Amino acid sequence: MSLLTGLEHSLIAGDEYQGKKRFSVLNPANAEQIAYVSQVDEQGVKLALNSALTTFDALKQTSAAQRSEVLQRWFELVIEHKAVLARLLTQEQGKPLKEAMGEVDYAAGFIQWYGEQAKRNYGEIIPANDQQHQLRIVKQGVGVVLGITPWNFPLAMITRKVAPAYAAGCSFILKPSEQTPLSAIALAKLALEAGMQKGAFQVLLTSDSAALIKPLCENPDIRKLTFTGSTKVGATLLSQCAGTIKRTSMELGGNAPFIFFESANIDNAITGLMAAKFRNAGQTCVAANRILIQQSIEQTVLAHLVEAVAQLVVGDGLSEGVDIGPLITVEAKQKAQKLVAEAVEQGAKIVYQGEELDGSFMAPMILTGVTPQMQIAQQEIFAPVVSVMSFSDESQALHIANDVKEGLAAYFYSQDVSQIHRVSMSLEYGMVGINEGMVSNPVAPFGGVKQSGLGREGAHQGLDEYLDIKYLCQKFD
Repeated sequence: MSLLTGLEHSLIAGDEYQGKKRFSVLNPANAEQIAYVSQVDEQGVKLALNSALTTFDALKQTSAAQRSEVLQRWFELVIEHKAVLARLLTQEQGKPLKEAMGEVDYAAGFIQWYGEQAKRNYGEIIPANDQQHQLRIVKQGVGVVLGITPWNFPLAMITRKVAPAYAAGCSFILKPSEQTPLSAIALAKLALEAGMQKGAFQVLLTSDSAALIKPLCENPDIRKLTFTGSTKVGATLLSQCAGTIKRTSMELGGNAPFIFFESANIDNAITGLMAAKFRNAGQTCVAANRILIQQSIEQTVLAHLVEAVAQLVVGDGLSEGVDIGPLITVEAKQKAQKLVAEAVEQGAKIVYQGEELDGSFMAPMILTGVTPQMQIAQQEIFAPVVSVMSFSDESQALHIANDVKEGLAAYFYSQDVSQIHRVSMSLEYGMVGINEGMVSNPVAPFGGVKQSGLGREGAHQGLDEYLDIKYLCQKFD
């Protein structure tokens, strides 16, 4: 099977499905068309749903060990095709090839973990009140799952949903981003080659997401929705699922603080910030969005930070030595530029800016004098812009950090053991990096609090999201 052929069509019931309408997939580095993709139609959606329902019934008859073997083989195939997948990812998403290679490993890690975790779907025996009863708990797959994934991590956002769903015995219908559909089809083809049933992982391609998703959210045959994207869209999807009381997992927007306390190891903290801020050109939901620096060390940190940021190379992700690729669209760049311009008008200062580039490339910059009231501090920047605030003490830092509606990830650097305990317990976030700028890991639960979402992905908690609990009460004569 050639991995790079047949990526232009939806994958339904194990076969390519060609719709009549088409849309273009563009390389964000040069705006050139890399594919002309067919859009699924209503008939295709019905076919996919019927196949998913039939396959779910069949999956009930499989063992955890059988599903584990399929996932392990899928993992091996993804690693085997690592170079091809990474290059495809860079072409349609833009991130540097070295980052794309890292994403392939990250994506494969979820498959490997849930291949193992499938065999650990333990139930419970509850001590009964008498000798005539046995009380048991078993866990069963929730049913047909609808997944919606974004463009910023087009491989990893898929595997961390599909792998646990399959491990639990669920069938999965995926709607990937219209900007990065090719990676999704490639992953699904490898899953089929690994032995996954034809209706277990299907991919529907469309540029009209609302028209496709709303009827499926309202369809009672879909038993669960899993979504990664903006808080605004997540709220809309929740309302659409409410009528059928559907299970949902929501990984929504972030507004991560990154705090430099005066006891921090500054060199280590700068290294952590560079990873937390500039990975994927700042286009991650856990990107450091608000940089909080204690006043006593602010000038020292800024000097180190300017030096580090000045070393970053912006360019086509397929070119050697590139650290930052393009933003996903020119419109994304314009949105970030507007946030910067508004902040400057309100008193912020640009203390560093790289050479401006054309198209959707955005040079990294550093802003100081940012205040919590500015929009750049209230919204995800999703661009290589370092937005710096200062604070006087721990109490003020925590107030600024927590005074937003999001609660996905937070980071802080300190060498004061007591402070580490206080701050880690006080930050209102689902994930906290302590002297670490990279928190994502397949074996750890990923997710947020407040308006950053519902549920968790990764770890054993990620498997539970696709399982129903059944209590069995048996009486003996």
